[in-house]
Amino acid sequence: MRRHVTAAGLTCLLGVLWYLTWGMAGRGTPVIGYLFMPVSMAFGGLSVRSLLRTVPMAPAGRRFWRLLELCCHLFTAGFILQAVYAFRAAPELPAMPVAGAVLICSGVLVAMWGVGQVPVGVTTGYQRGKQWLDRTVALLGCATVLWHFGIAPMYRAPQPWTLSALAVLVTACMFAAVSITKVSYIAGGPVDRSAMRLVASSGLSAAAVALLAALGGYQAILPAHAMVMPVCGLLIAVGARRQLTAVAGPGRPANVWLPYLAIAAVDVPVADVLIRRSHWAPGVWEGAFVVSAAALVTALVAVRQYVTFRENTRLLGERQESEARLRHQASHDPLTGLANRALFRQRLEETLAAGPATVLLADLDEFNSVNDSLGQDAGDGLLVAFAAVLSDAAGPGSVVARLAGDEFAVLLPGPADGGAVAERVAAATAVPISDQRLLVQFSAGLATGSRGAAAGGLLRQADAALYAAKQRGRANWIRYADGMERPVQAHAQLAGDLRRALDAGEFRLHYQPIVSLGDGRIVGVEALVRWEHPARGVVSPAEFIPAAERTGLIVPLGRWVLREACRQGAAWLSEFGPGALDKVAPNVSVRQLHDPGFVTDVAAALADHGLPADRLVLELTESAVLRGQHVLRVLHELHDSGVRLALDDFGTGESSLSLLRAFPAAIVKLDKSFVDGVELDEPGTPAADARQAVARAVAQLAGALGLDTVAEGIENQEQADRLLRLGYTVGQGYHLGRPMPAEQLTALLAARRVKIAA
Repeated sequence: MRRHVTAAGLTCLLGVLWYLTWGMAGRGTPVIGYLFMPVSMAFGGLSVRSLLRTVPMAPAGRRFWRLLELCCHLFTAGFILQAVYAFRAAPELPAMPVAGAVLICSGVLVAMWGVGQVPVGVTTGYQRGKQWLDRTVALLGCATVLWHFGIAPMYRAPQPWTLSALAVLVTACMFAAVSITKVSYIAGGPVDRSAMRLVASSGLSAAAVALLAALGGYQAILPAHAMVMPVCGLLIAVGARRQLTAVAGPGRPANVWLPYLAIAAVDVPVADVLIRRSHWAPGVWEGAFVVSAAALVTALVAVRQYVTFRENTRLLGERQESEARLRHQASHDPLTGLANRALFRQRLEETLAAGPATVLLADLDEFNSVNDSLGQDAGDGLLVAFAAVLSDAAGPGSVVARLAGDEFAVLLPGPADGGAVAERVAAATAVPISDQRLLVQFSAGLATGSRGAAAGGLLRQADAALYAAKQRGRANWIRYADGMERPVQAHAQLAGDLRRALDAGEFRLHYQPIVSLGDGRIVGVEALVRWEHPARGVVSPAEFIPAAERTGLIVPLGRWVLREACRQGAAWLSEFGPGALDKVAPNVSVRQLHDPGFVTDVAAALADHGLPADRLVLELTESAVLRGQHVLRVLHELHDSGVRLALDDFGTGESSLSLLRAFPAAIVKLDKSFVDGVELDEPGTPAADARQAVARAVAQLAGALGLDTVAEGIENQEQADRLLRLGYTVGQGYHLGRPMPAEQLTALLAARRVKIAA
């Protein structure tokens, strides 16, 4: 391609040198001057052909360059005909042949079509219409200048140009105007912006020819052919070369100032008409055209200004809507549309500054079980439904907010009756709500503050009342009373102490023996966590386990229990042999089962301490198992890895029997409630008969399913004997062994080994 560019450049240079030499010497035939244009366009076409063969392009880009190549071929053919006519007419200057004019005009139209097809990056009809308006304004301004200073002087020259020559020049000027306006709006794409600019600049040769015609008349045709027109081929060749080396980059904005430049351009011929003529005769048609064009351009720019005004108004409205939407999103809950914590706090402060106010805090009882069993979508639907219930119950003038999770708040200004609102909420939730038709219960706490009270203090009082309501059980609401905040403070203190205790290593494991009822041999241990508080002493698990569940600390605490149980179990197996203990059984909470890394934690604990998977038993309650498909997948993964699962407190849930079909259990632990009083021999007593019937049924069902059984809570030998007769071979309870530190259990195992050896 480089040689084609060089050849086109040399052709232009030779044309200039030839004309200067011919003009000064005055010798030689002028027809040579007609050869430079077809040669230059031929090299331009060859350059485009080389580009198409070398560079893969998008369809739009390939179509443009193919049309431009066709334009070059049509120009070459048309100007070859012009050269032939020149040779025939020598030494006179020839007229433009009709066939040549048709070919050249066709080439210009093909080029215009190619330029028009280049995409400019607009997608909507509105943007496309606005751009076409801009381009029409610019095209008229450019065309008016070319007409006034180029075409019109040629038409009224003393030696008028032929219609063929004028047709070629008019179409060339149209191409110049179209190309200049088009290239101003190309922001990037399949055709390089610089290459497009070079191609568009070739149309300016028509303006140069028109200027020569205005200055030199018909005699200017020869210098135009020799020096001006060949530049077209060079510009096309250089444009193809630029496309070859183009590097994709960010697009540029369109020239929005172009329509206003068109006004300035069209004012030039208007001023020229007014200065040179006090009236339009005899050139009335030219003056009429110029003034009409100026009026049309001005009208189009006025339309554009109106369109721009409408667009600015629309954008301003969209901006205001966007700002309002952002302000709403910053102060409202995205799920329910209620006020968020920040807005509720602001409204509460404003209300208390003006007068008294009542705050009602409410949350849903057992909301997590809905999320766990039915999925997050069902949980979200329930929150939306409960938000609607609160809004209806609170009535006009109130502020209802979602503070976090399933925690809601209602602000009632003035002497409102918060108890009545709570009763209306209770009545509304007595029937199923949400699309899932769920029957839910809620707990609430109320607190009233006088004018000038602190918003934070009133919220803390309502929170203390809510905590007291939940402590009393489900579906309760309580009004704040003095002293209610102390349990809340103790709860917060306990949560902080739990975090510190984990870091300080204050937790210990005690192990309760699991014993063979036939010979009293220890066959396993249940691992039970104990907290040795430095100030309070031993803290009951009944106190800190619920706090750990609520704060999420049960996950790291459970991970520590698991690893410590595996470590100690592996140590006992190493010291006393594989016959010492059949299982080590830590308890697992539902929060651990929902932890994404729980299965990995179990595998790591077994591998790190060398405990065989079948020696680990994970004890779970029915409420933990009944938590949806995710939990069941986790349990099946654990079962498949060799870890055994025990269903603790069996018999207390509503779905205990059906669980055994879906839950991969290996062990069933009969709940203590069915062991208490099982030894009483009172035939015909409903309570005694029921306990023994349940105990016998559980043992028989477990045996039929191939499951082991453990009876919990055995407190005397009579219970152990009766359970043995009912089919239980293994038991656990204070009568068989209390929870003890690892050292004490180690001593028991060592004593048993000595006894066996003796």
